[in-house]
Amino acid sequence: PPATAPSPPGPDMALRRLLLIAAALAAAAAPAAAFYLPGLAPVNFCEAGKEKPECKSGIELFVNRLDSVESVLPYEYTAFDFCQAEGKKRPSENLGQVLFGERIEPSPYRFTFNKKETCKSVCTKTYDTTKPEDKQKLDFLKKSMLLNYQHHWIVDNMPVTWCYDVEDGQRFCNPGFPIGCYITEDGRPKDACVINSEFHEKDTFYIFNHVDIKIYYHVVENEALGARLVAAKLEPKSYKHTHPDNPDCSGVPMDISNKASGEVKIAYTYSVTFHEEKSIRWASRWDYILESMPHTHIQWFSIMNSLVIVLFLSGMVAMIMLRTLHKDIARYNQMDSTEDAQEEFGWKLVHGDIFRPPRKGMLLSVFLGSGTQILIMTFVTLFFACLGFLSPANRGALMTCAVVLWVLLGTPAGYIAARFYKSFGGEKWKTNVLLTSFLCPGIVFADFFIMNLILWGEGSSAAIPFGTLVAILALWFCISVPLTFIGAYFGFKKNAIEHPVRTNQIPRQIPEQSFYTKPLPGIIMGGILPFGCIFIQLFFILNSIWSHQMYYMFGFLFLVFIILAITCSEATILLCYFHLCAEDYHWQWRSFLTSGFTAVYFLIYAIHYFFSKLQITGTASTILYFGYTMIMVLIFFLFTG
Repeated sequence: PPATAPSPPGPDMALRRLLLIAAALAAAAAPAAAFYLPGLAPVNFCEAGKEKPECKSGIELFVNRLDSVESVLPYEYTAFDFCQAEGKKRPSENLGQVLFGERIEPSPYRFTFNKKETCKSVCTKTYDTTKPEDKQKLDFLKKSMLLNYQHHWIVDNMPVTWCYDVEDGQRFCNPGFPIGCYITEDGRPKDACVINSEFHEKDTFYIFNHVDIKIYYHVVENEALGARLVAAKLEPKSYKHTHPDNPDCSGVPMDISNKASGEVKIAYTYSVTFHEEKSIRWASRWDYILESMPHTHIQWFSIMNSLVIVLFLSGMVAMIMLRTLHKDIARYNQMDSTEDAQEEFGWKLVHGDIFRPPRKGMLLSVFLGSGTQILIMTFVTLFFACLGFLSPANRGALMTCAVVLWVLLGTPAGYIAARFYKSFGGEKWKTNVLLTSFLCPGIVFADFFIMNLILWGEGSSAAIPFGTLVAILALWFCISVPLTFIGAYFGFKKNAIEHPVRTNQIPRQIPEQSFYTKPLPGIIMGGILPFGCIFIQLFFILNSIWSHQMYYMFGFLFLVFIILAITCSEATILLCYFHLCAEDYHWQWRSFLTSGFTAVYFLIYAIHYFFSKLQITGTASTILYFGYTMIMVLIFFLFTG
């Protein structure tokens, strides 16, 4: 369990609550359309024998994929030999859930509202270690306990949480619980084995084959409707049931020795109790999970840190723009009046070369087009996330929103790429459009496809089914590409960007540059400031992706996004001014790469995070981590540039 004490919810949570309360009030005022977030309506439950069309008594428990902090490979519930639900159909998943490898399936655990069950048997699994297929199933279970794989159960679209005490008397609520745990050969308990002193046999696995589930409900004021579930908590236990047909849930824990041979019997059981909870409203039922997520105060510290950088930069830029440029211009005007034959100096010298088309202008224009597409996509996605449309309760919504927006934003990409390419004096417009449509998305798709092959080979649930791959390709080829062509058509139809000064026939020679105005040192320096703004947020985002924590601080992220955009622009303007004063007029690529270099720092940070924070083991997991990181780095490079 994390040893960090959670902090009180920050203003971001308060804003989220305010939105939820407003929505809940609106819902209460109009019971006919009781939505609290788009697409999520409350479900009412009532006791058996009192069912009505708007209120049911059966509560279903769904199971999600199982994942681990020590491995990037998630597996679906059916990959393990647990009790299976017979003949029930799976709920449908949206694009975002499929891309993130979520696989929600029905489970054999069924409850009736307000009916207490004690030590109810679900099924018994028997393994004969002399049979190869039984041995293989048991070995897979042992391996997953060794890697601390976690169950994720869902009741009424709420994660079933396991809450335990951490240091400082705080409670941490984990939206998952382990399959089991392992005591090493030297008697050291790993992971969850620390919770029970009875787990002490050396080189032994203990499986959590019993769960005590507590379901909390809130009775709706209008009695006729029934009750709504506001929390589901469980405690995993381990019992060696001596009579699996008539279990009593007492006695010694269920141990599986690593060297066990012969027959192993595992009986799965559960108990469920219902408790009325008057203080939690249905609309704020996610709060107890989010509140136990640590580190909101660090966020404000990071925002202040970023704002200081932005203010410092803005001050520098303003000073240069106002004072230095004003002085320069005054001096140049003065020279015109006195018609001094004195030598020109500074940036005025390069006016005849400043708009010379850059080398590899085609590639630059394509990068600019793709970058614009990503920039707008990120802005709109984060804006919606801030409004609470893409909350964790709306599973997979964030990813779906991002992919759909990216596909629909082909037009600005084509338009921007075409405009710049035309102003660079390019003629091959067909090549330009094709590259804009296929270069960057193609690299991302190829990387993604290779990662998918590895996942598929490992039998992981994160492997995307063939149908979904075809659907993504269809979105790309049938919607995104035509839209890019439309954008490019309008971009090429418009007149090229007019330059205020003519370009000289003969390029002027660039004088010897000092160390810090050379291209490479300038670019390396330029990436530091934007990275300084985001690196604390980056830690939380990487945590939510690789350590399976929920990410809900979109208000902070949106602020950081705006700050990052400003910092990138200002740092680039500043460095551009310096090297123009040093009479180096190759500014187009340099300005793109100066802020784009932030992505290289991002990569270095991701490598540091991998070695210092993650306990990932196994070749496949390592390749996947770096494969997915490379996709993020490319997207980030285009976006910052």
